[in-house]
Amino acid sequence: MKVARFEHAGSFRYGTVADDVITPLREDVSLSEILGLAATAPAELGELPTSGEALPVSDLRLVSLIERPGKILGIGLNYRDHAAETGREPPSVQMWFNKQSSSINDPFGEVWLPAVSDALDYETELVVVIGRRGRHVPRDRAHEIIAGYMCGCDYSVRDWQRATPTMIMGKGFDTHAPVGPWLTTADEIDDLSALRLRCFVNGEVRQDGLAGDMIFDIAAQIEHLTKAFPLEPGDLLFTGTPAGVGVARTPPAFLKDGDVVRVEIDGLGAIEQRIAKEQAETAIG
Repeated sequence: MKVARFEHAGSFRYGTVADDVITPLREDVSLSEILGLAATAPAELGELPTSGEALPVSDLRLVSLIERPGKILGIGLNYRDHAAETGREPPSVQMWFNKQSSSINDPFGEVWLPAVSDALDYETELVVVIGRRGRHVPRDRAHEIIAGYMCGCDYSVRDWQRATPTMIMGKGFDTHAPVGPWLTTADEIDDLSALRLRCFVNGEVRQDGLAGDMIFDIAAQIEHLTKAFPLEPGDLLFTGTPAGVGVARTPPAFLKDGDVVRVEIDGLGAIEQRIAKEQAETAIG
């Protein structure tokens, strides 16, 4: 089952997706209910009460399923070819950072080229959506807290990322965590490791990798994280990026105003963003 959030006639709604149409769910259906069913009984998502006629996806503006995630966590250097292209050894311990919850963006939302940097880079990623609270979750039970998967792009401001020992400042800029286009439940994926991730910049293939090439698989990631703190419904895990990022090219190929970045993952759909120069305006209150 696929579930999206969309804007229509001035309101935001959830809906199930099939055959390029969205069937709106009744307005009293909550995100927590959707995520819980997605993790425990995805077939029952099709039994949620609906309201109104099915609408063509092309007529709707898709928005992030989760408006303000509690946590957005990303793992660094989790593909061997990506570690190699950066000149680093594959990590023996998982390397995690956080993207600010305010960096969340819609699947086709505009991404800002920061006013303070010209070193904006792309990273295509498979995103895990947490559906149930989990603490000290062993790898063989990690699937029990997963609501499903989405496409994501971990936009990174490389000079800010490298300016300090931690990567937080370079990873959490506004608009730099677009996800979508919808949640796809785990039962729709026959073989997660076979999913191919691709990133295009202005139509040129920049990244093309397999989820199965992760150094630390998703079960290992969940086991590791929940030893330190709980993962909770609506949390997002960016699970790493394959080779082909702009900073590793010679010369580096950073994104420019007007570029179009498209991320595709087999079985999950695609998201696409146009890069636009940020207008640095003071905003208080």
